[in-house]
Order: sequence, then structure tokens, then C-alpha cells
Amino acid sequence: MHLADLIERYQEALLQKYAGRLLPEQRRAIAAILRCRTSAAGEILWQCNDCNHSLLNPRPCGHRSCPRCQNHEVTQWLARQRRKLLPVEYFMVTFTLPAELRTLTWRHQKKVYDLLMAAAAGILKTFALNDDQLSGEIGMTSVLHSHSRRLDYHPHCHIVIPGGAVNRSRRQWKKVKGKYLFNGQALAKVFRARMLQALQEAGLPVPDTPIKWIVQCQSVGRGQPALEYLSKYLYRGVISEKQILTDRNGEVTFRYIESKSGNPKTRTLPGADFLWLVLQHVLPKGFRRVRDYGFLHGNAKRLLQLVQMTLKVVIDSFKAQEKPVLPCPRCTAPLQFVQAFRPGWLSG
Repeated sequence: MHLADLIERYQEALLQKYAGRLLPEQRRAIAAILRCRTSAAGEILWQCNDCNHSLLNPRPCGHRSCPRCQNHEVTQWLARQRRKLLPVEYFMVTFTLPAELRTLTWRHQKKVYDLLMAAAAGILKTFALNDDQLSGEIGMTSVLHSHSRRLDYHPHCHIVIPGGAVNRSRRQWKKVKGKYLFNGQALAKVFRARMLQALQEAGLPVPDTPIKWIVQCQSVGRGQPALEYLSKYLYRGVISEKQILTDRNGEVTFRYIESKSGNPKTRTLPGADFLWLVLQHVLPKGFRRVRDYGFLHGNAKRLLQLVQMTLKVVIDSFKAQEKPVLPCPRCTAPLQFVQAFRPGWLSG
């Protein structure tokens, strides 16, 4: 079931109930999803060199909130990360804002999201430098999520870390021993202090928060399987269209996996409420949801090469994944791109 079909069906009810809360970014997302892979998004002309057959395909919208455009992002991320892959244990650290800060975060999304990602990365850098086992610079890939598995508003940040650190001055690599990186409770204490300080310095009204915050640090395995597992977290859309099960009597039912038990669950909501549940997770325009730090940063290629040389990684084995080819419907030979047309080119 396509999200665009549900938007067409329940858009009027959505506007009646949530028009006062819809932000410009959310309205742009609605427009993009509705035109995705239709002539309203423009068209692409393909040509077969074998049989001269021509084909016009509607263009995808490319919006990061569109569930039909997420697979390409996952493929691209995996291709980039394969070239950075290290033969070490990988870890994922999750920093979660407490429920008491959700209203403040919603009202100041870009500012608080930036502070959250900066605080989380800074804390991990500090822990790595002060750790007896590492005493160096780590590499990290950070991604912001604003939703729980039930799609409720639940801002948190996942950070993926290869298990080791590099000392620039000594040109030395130190590997994490075992499947333990940092203590989650110790991370949480520092996270609470730094985040509250950052909010106050930003001039935001900070409500009372619990003494104990939550930071989880877990091992997620090695190599390619770890990357594929992590790609679900890093570029997973808010909801896959496969998760949308039914649309009956004005209510939409979707499936999700409960985090504690790992069992599949379902949730049913009126159509307008379901759309709002999805649209509230559209990120602010221009916000970078995924960020690299340390020796995984784009400007640290030489440092990454030093790490790979130290670990005897065969660089040539990491080749960029080829783009999928579109077969000709007549002779199955690969179609060649000819030209992209803007919306309304025929009438113009």
C-alpha cells in the first residue's frame, strides 16, 4: 500500500485537524510524495542501443521522507561504508532525550537536534581520549531519529563506532579488546550534564528532567553483516510501505517490531492521525541527519588510509557498487540515459 494513496485519501481530513500544526517542511513532503514517480515530477527518456526502443519513465521525487525513495539511499550508504570497512568489532551507542524535553525539542527542532548530535559526538571523543585501552581518536557515523518503532515522537541519536582508536602523533592503532566499549551509565551522566548546559547556553527554557538519562552501548558484530544491520538504522525511513497493512473504514493499520520482545505488533489509527504520525518526523530543511566524525570524516581520508594500512586492509577490494541497469522491455539489453525532462515539458 502506497503512502501517496493514503495522503490523497485523507489529506482533507489531515488539513482540517492538523492545519495549524503542519510546518512548511511537512507540506513540502506531502507535495513531493504525491508527485513521486508521476508525470508531475518530470520524466526521463531512455534509449536502447540494440533495438532503438525508447522509454519514458516518471522521475522519483528524491525526498528523504518518501518511503519509495529510501532504498537508493541505503544502497549508496552501504557502497560508501564498504570502502571504509575495518576488520574490527563495531559498536552502536544510542543517546536518547528524556520525555520531558520532547515538547521543547519539537518547538526548536533544528537547534536541539544539532545540540544533541554535537553533545553525543563530543562525549564519545572525550571518553575515547581518556580511556586507558584506547587513548586516541575514534571514527564515528551518527544519525538522528525522531521516532520510536510505534512512530511516536522520540528523539534519539544512533552512533556507529569501529572498535579502535588511532594516535596521530605515534601513528599507532589501538584495538578494542572483547565486546565492550564504554559504560552506558557513565555516558548517560555526562550526557545529561552537557546537554542541559548546551540548552541553557542556547537560551532555551529547560524544564525539570529526571536525574537518570538513558544511553545504550552495544556490540553489533563485524564486517559486512554489521554494516547491513546498521543500514536499517542509518537510512531507514520512518515507515516502509510494506509495514502498512490495511486501510479500512477510515482507519489505517501498520506493523512494527516491539523493541523489548522483538515480536511484531500492529497499531490502528484514523487516517488523518496516521498521516500526522508519519509527517511529524519530517526533518527541518537543510538539516544533516547523518554525520561522520574522526577518521571516518570526509576530510580525514589520509588518517583513514593510515588505519587501513595498519590493519592490513586491502583497499582495492572495496569497489563502488555499480548502479542498477534498467533493462529494455523488448530485448532486455541495458537502456541508456538520454535526457531528463521537467514537469509539463509536453505542454510547454
